[in-house]
Amino acid sequence: MTLIRWNAAPVSPLRDLNRFEDEVSRLFDGVFTGRAPGNGTFSPAVDIEETAEEFVVRMDLPGIAAKDVKVSLLGDTLTIRGERHYESPAKGANPHRLERVHGTFERSFILGTPVGSDKVKAQYRDGVLEVRVPKAEESRTRDIEVQVN
Repeated sequence: MTLIRWNAAPVSPLRDLNRFEDEVSRLFDGVFTGRAPGNGTFSPAVDIEETAEEFVVRMDLPGIAAKDVKVSLLGDTLTIRGERHYESPAKGANPHRLERVHGTFERSFILGTPVGSDKVKAQYRDGVLEVRVPKAEESRTRDIEVQVN
């Protein structure tokens, strides 16, 4: 996934178009991988923000232990992978509905800007993983003072 910079108003018809595009992409991913959307696929929701200094990635991972999550950065590609373990029903229980998805997941994001890989920080709190990826010094916007002779 490549991040595209754009400024959107709080309510934007393009947001609905982007969601539609994401759903179509998931549908085609399911066709080519043999898995139908919503049927055993586990893809945690993600929010990505960009500031002048860094990228902030927040991923919802309820019910997943921090030890089961791995964050890696190769160049400008951030990868988050992990696993939600299956919780078998109690002995003698008769399950009526089993909808919670378990298994492994992997999400990768191309940030498109040189980043400072040695300063990446990841925090996990209340089921939300937050990864802060600072931009490399040469990719940050700097204001240049215009001097008058």
